[in-house]
Amino acid sequence: MELRIDELALRTGITSRNIRAYQQRGLLPAPRLRGRTGFYGEDHLRRLELIRDLQQRGFSLEAIRQTLAAWTRGGDISDLIGFHRIFTEPWTQEPSVDLDLARLAELFPEAIGQPELIAEAVRRGVLAETAPGRFEAPAVLIEAGAQLAQAGIPMAEIFDLVERVRAAAAEIARTFVDLVTRRLIDPIAEGAADPEDVHHIAETIQRLRTVAVEVVRPFLGQELRLATERALEAFRQRTEAGLESGSAGPGG
Repeated sequence: MELRIDELALRTGITSRNIRAYQQRGLLPAPRLRGRTGFYGEDHLRRLELIRDLQQRGFSLEAIRQTLAAWTRGGDISDLIGFHRIFTEPWTQEPSVDLDLARLAELFPEAIGQPELIAEAVRRGVLAETAPGRFEAPAVLIEAGAQLAQAGIPMAEIFDLVERVRAAAAEIARTFVDLVTRRLIDPIAEGAADPEDVHHIAETIQRLRTVAVEVVRPFLGQELRLATERALEAFRQRTEAGLESGSAGPGG
């Protein structure tokens, strides 16, 4: 990979001026010169992504410089960059489906003649419009939503369910990631961890990535069972109350 500074700026979202400033402050190595043109490589790109992430987490440029300098003295900076990539890559790869308006209308008949419902699904992030009249969405969401729609549940209530599930999932994710960050990531960013331990920490996070989603399943299953039992008990009580009311009527 060879990128000019303007191409690097486009790839990272960091201005050319800031890239030059990072070089002057010792955060970024100088580019490889060919004539009078500097070319940046994969290492520059990954280091800039790391700098950007640490800045977003509230680290000052000086703290980032010291972290990078300490790491370079104690180990290979590519280990730290690789570690960062393990932590920030997508944690799941959900199969998606491609849908057009006709297919959406087939799955969600309520949307026929109500394009605002499709627009609402896009606004809420359930659908992603990939081209005029074409959409993409996680297959499992479409399947679950279609089942609910076929059961007669209005799309407005399905949207509300999506928002509540998303909020609950966001809280679980924040709790998990905050713990991992506080105990494993921050000591590295702050220079408190031994660079030689990075491989062990990276392996731990890689293992956690594979189980983080699955660990929610048994708890969700338990809570669904308990909620169902409560609903069935309430139904039983209402049924018995109705029978008693009927038997207590005139002549009962």
